Amino acid sequence: MAQAGWEVPARGLSRELLPGQGREPGWRRGRVKRRAETMVQQVLYRALVSTRWLAESVRAGKLGPSLRVLDGSWYSPGTRDARKEYLECHVPGASFFDIEECKDKSSPYEMMLPSEAGFADYVGHLGISNDTHVVVYDGDHLGSYYAPRVWWMFRVFGHRTVSVLNGGFRNWLKEGHPVTSEPSRPEPAVFKATLDRSLLKTYEQVLENLESKRFQLVDSRAQGRYLGTEPEPDAVGLDPGHIRGSANMPFMEFLTEDGFEKSPEMLRAMFEAKQVDLAKPLIATCRKGVTACHIALAAYLCGKPDVAIYDGSWFEWFHRAPPETRVSQAKDGKA
Repeated sequence: MAQAGWEVPARGLSRELLPGQGREPGWRRGRVKRRAETMVQQVLYRALVSTRWLAESVRAGKLGPSLRVLDGSWYSPGTRDARKEYLECHVPGASFFDIEECKDKSSPYEMMLPSEAGFADYVGHLGISNDTHVVVYDGDHLGSYYAPRVWWMFRVFGHRTVSVLNGGFRNWLKEGHPVTSEPSRPEPAVFKATLDRSLLKTYEQVLENLESKRFQLVDSRAQGRYLGTEPEPDAVGLDPGHIRGSANMPFMEFLTEDGFEKSPEMLRAMFEAKQVDLAKPLIATCRKGVTACHIALAAYLCGKPDVAIYDGSWFEWFHRAPPETRVSQAKDGKA
């Protein structure tokens, strides 16, 4: 099982992310590959921080312009009220990241990215500059749900120093770390956003990929929704199913029962079991571009920082794509 406090060191991924060191057949070729991986890993910022690390940072008074904490919680309407829960109880010094506000409100699709200017203005008002280390968490019972989406949003807008709180608010509370109901009031900062288009895929690019097959495509939704045998939750006019040619890796399986991210070795084995080659280009999709970011995070922890997200995901695909590109095992044949 993954260690509760496991995290990636600040200057890159830990040595445990490298393949085995034994001299198997082809070990010379493997050694060259490991050297190349090490070069990549040296430029990767830590994707996870532990609850202990954050608690020590809070206790030492390190939160400020150089370190900001965000509560990125979101829940389905009628279940939980994320903002209300934040106002009642959150990590001291944390600000609320409202993903309903930080999106393209003009889009007919569910969670599309805002513009560069929109993102820069929003996070700037949270006291975040290009020199800030951002730590994001959410309060989902799984340990992590929307936090990886916020992590990816910062990365796609060119911000490297961003981490997910491993174990989430669930384990922060379980371990007895301090909480407060006092809202944070950070001084506004200047943030310059630069969209990294290599980490983002559009409908047109995914459609073209059905023919070119330049990218592997992986769907992070639960198996029933992917297959089309279970309905999409809280959805009107949206049948379940998946994009033709996509594999399925439900995002919940990247987490332990205790809500922590699984170890790199376990994550790598999961990709291998699904015949997903981390040495090749990869697009992640889901329903609305949220849990797909769990695939990007898991791959990042395995040393692959370039997974792209199909932002419109199944919601857009279902409404735009030709019927023959939608696959479903639903009894009524719809997809």
